[in-house]
Amino acid sequence: MEHKTDVVIIGAGPVGLFAIFELGLLNLKCHLIDNLDKVGGQCAELYPEKPILDIPSRISITAQDLTDNLLKQAKIFDPVFHLNQQAEVVEKTEDKKWKITTSEGNIIIGKCIVIASGAGSFVPRKPPINNIDLYENKSVFYAVKDISIMKGKKILIVGGGDSALDWTINLAAIADVTLLHRRKEFRAAPDSVLKMLNLEKQNKLKFLVGQLSSIEGENGKIRNIEYKTEDQTHLIQTDYLLPFYGLKMELGPVAEWGLNLNENLIKVDTEKFETSIPSIFAIGDINSYPGKLKLILSGFHEAALMAQQCFRYCNPDKKLVFKYTTVSKDLRKKIGV
Repeated sequence: MEHKTDVVIIGAGPVGLFAIFELGLLNLKCHLIDNLDKVGGQCAELYPEKPILDIPSRISITAQDLTDNLLKQAKIFDPVFHLNQQAEVVEKTEDKKWKITTSEGNIIIGKCIVIASGAGSFVPRKPPINNIDLYENKSVFYAVKDISIMKGKKILIVGGGDSALDWTINLAAIADVTLLHRRKEFRAAPDSVLKMLNLEKQNKLKFLVGQLSSIEGENGKIRNIEYKTEDQTHLIQTDYLLPFYGLKMELGPVAEWGLNLNENLIKVDTEKFETSIPSIFAIGDINSYPGKLKLILSGFHEAALMAQQCFRYCNPDKKLVFKYTTVSKDLRKKIGV
């Protein structure tokens, strides 16, 4: 599917979300691409309940509450989100716009690109199984996008964190679920662990201690999973394997875009936060410049200056008039105040 917009933002973390607001004040529309299945970046994925203490005017705010508030603020300007996918191919069109093709085949055309992907893209940590790629997106999934295909099936979930426990509990209501973890201790929320153990006592799911070792099957369809305990090897039949080994950070396809990099960070100027390629910007933890501080509030500042230059690219024949939200009737009307 092809989409057209003013600005394409790579990354839907706090800085990317605030960029929607700053661009929206200038009547610029945004599409966002993120590798995760939800907005919020590191804040939502790694430490949603962690308090953040250096957001201006907030004595303390959890990472999830900050994400929720920024999303509410951004939604005023009707952003479009493309989640669970990466920006893979970037091309310049004949009319000097950017054409981005995502890993899901979506095409987004915009006048500017803003890279706000934190320290990179989150990608799943894969089990150390040589042939696992033959089964990925067929019978091995690192995220549940379509729960309906799991109904009535045999499912093996591997892991001991929140994602593993949450999906074990949720899928146990519709499928034959087995949870495999290398020990009886878990990294998940205590309430989730208690729920899982109670379901096991009620014979509504199975829990096994062991480590995943190999997959048997053909044409992308699993027949058996092999797992090991201290002194034995076991086989378990399953239809789907869901390994939840956590996430890791990678710069991803952005590394191949020809940008000026410094130790996997993108060099920018401090006037517009523009990269070495005109009309491509980088804000937040992904960028590098003298005196850089990797703080969310620094990213907010960078988003404001970036938006001013994006306006000039998107509206070369218009004069940019700086306005304050406190006094501008037009801006206050846009925001709904």
